[in-house]
Amino acid sequence: MNERHIIRASEANERDVYEYALLRIVPRVERGECINAGVLVYCRARGYVGARTHLDEARLLALDPAADVAGVRAALRAVEAVCGGGEAAGQAAHDDAGRRFRWLIAPRSTVVQPGPVHTGLTTDPAADTDRLLDLLVR
Repeated sequence: MNERHIIRASEANERDVYEYALLRIVPRVERGECINAGVLVYCRARGYVGARTHLDEARLLALDPAADVAGVRAALRAVEAVCGGGEAAGQAAHDDAGRRFRWLIAPRSTVVQPGPVHTGLTTDPAADTDRLLDLLVR
């Protein structure tokens, strides 16, 4: 990659690159059906990692009437806690933002799964986290 492909904050109106992934609820893995229930955002330049979640209980129960709604809500809260760091993040309490994000987006075969990672430019990663939640989840 040569120098002309690199975007610096000063050249892009103080915008920084960020990565995001959707959090999907897959109540019955064998069926492959899912609903979006949250978004994870990571901005390395700003040391930001955040998650916003919204569980549409009616949609979840339409896919699986026996879904463990309380368990799904607990898993979503745990993702938000890991993003926040500190003691609430458990074993990830002392990890940097990038390491917590990479751990959260690692593929897994559980009810709460991360989707593929996408990128964008931001001046305010927290505001973009809210924007993506509204655009892609609600």
